[in-house]
Parts: sequence; structure tokens; C-alpha cells
Amino acid sequence: MTYKESFIKFMVDSGVLTFGEFTLKSGRKAPYFINTGNYKTGAQLAKLGEFYAECIHDNGIGADVLFGPAYKGIPLSVSACVALFNKFGVDASYCFDRKEVKDHGEGGMFVGKQLADGDKVVIIEDVMTSGKALREVLPKLKGAADVNITAMVITVDRMEKALDSDLSAVQSADKDFGVKVYSIVNINDIISAIESGVIEGKQYLDAMKQYRSTYGVEY
Repeated sequence: MTYKESFIKFMVDSGVLTFGEFTLKSGRKAPYFINTGNYKTGAQLAKLGEFYAECIHDNGIGADVLFGPAYKGIPLSVSACVALFNKFGVDASYCFDRKEVKDHGEGGMFVGKQLADGDKVVIIEDVMTSGKALREVLPKLKGAADVNITAMVITVDRMEKALDSDLSAVQSADKDFGVKVYSIVNINDIISAIESGVIEGKQYLDAMKQYRSTYGVEY
């Protein structure tokens, strides 16, 4: 089993990936739903960090700093940082932002590695729906130092058009901000995992393919 197949099974086992009929925030009715809030335990976070590390290593992404946007990105960046060292011997630093600047103690906008000119920064997020988080953190990162944003890594790319565009959020990130987004898996990987029997859900295949043909993008 590939690490992508293992991750898809892990999502199902964790109750993160479910199938049925769901009304998304966009108003679209989807045959699957991803709820990353169901990653709650130490074991799950440790495993999740390993999958992020696999994706970073597999794609040859250079990383001095793994940055986790507050709040959801904080545990993700830390677990990915630990896994990157344990699994591949890469000793990157972690960093996350504060929602409000601290004016006492060590102070500042960031916790963890204080960014320096030339740092290769990888942003760690769970999913990407609109690019809002990227729009908020990029000025903070660029304002702190002349850093190089080498990539953003997310768990799942839905490969789905935005409401107001023919591009997906991942494509828009590249076009609007010049940030390459990598995902551990995408929706095509999930469909393939169902077809090959890695996970159950063959009864939802037709609905998933129909949804893809209506809202999906290819790249």
C-alpha cells in the first residue's frame, strides 16, 4: 500500500473522510465530506505528521521552517516537524503566528523560529477552500524577513472550482500568490482507492464522478 493509500484509509478510520450526501458551506451538495476536526488524539497527530513528512520528502520540497497558521496549523506544523526529523533526518524548525501581537515577555508576532532572510518556509495547513488563510499569513511572513515561501502542504485537494472562478483554490494560490500547493492526496486518489478496494464506498462512485464532472478541475 502506498503512503497515499495508507493516508486515505487513515482518514476513513479516523472519521475524517465520510461518504453520503452533505451540503457544503458553498451550498453545493457533495457525496463526501472531510472533517479534519476529528483528528484529536496523540496517535492521530503523530501519524498525520508522518504523512505530511512523506509528502514534503516525496516532492523534494526544501524546508528550513514549517509554518503553521494559527490556530489549526499549529499542531500540524509541530507534528510534521517532528516526523520530518524522525523519518528522514531533516531538522527543520517550526513557527506559528499569534492572532494578537504579544507586547511582553519574548513578545513579537511569531512563536518558535524567528524568521530570517533566506529561510525556506513551507506553510502547513489542513485543507484549502478559499485561499483566505494564505492571503492573511503571506504579508506577516514577508513582513518579518525576506523569506522564500517554497510551498504550502495540505492534506486533501478537492480539485474543485471556486464559486466565483473556474480555478480551484490550489490553482488560484499559484496564480495569485506564486505559492505552489502540494496535497498528500487529491480527490482522484480517493476515487481510485474506492475502485481498488483500499476503502469501501463503491456505492458512492457514480455520485462522486458526477460531482467531479460538474465542479471539478483537472491539472
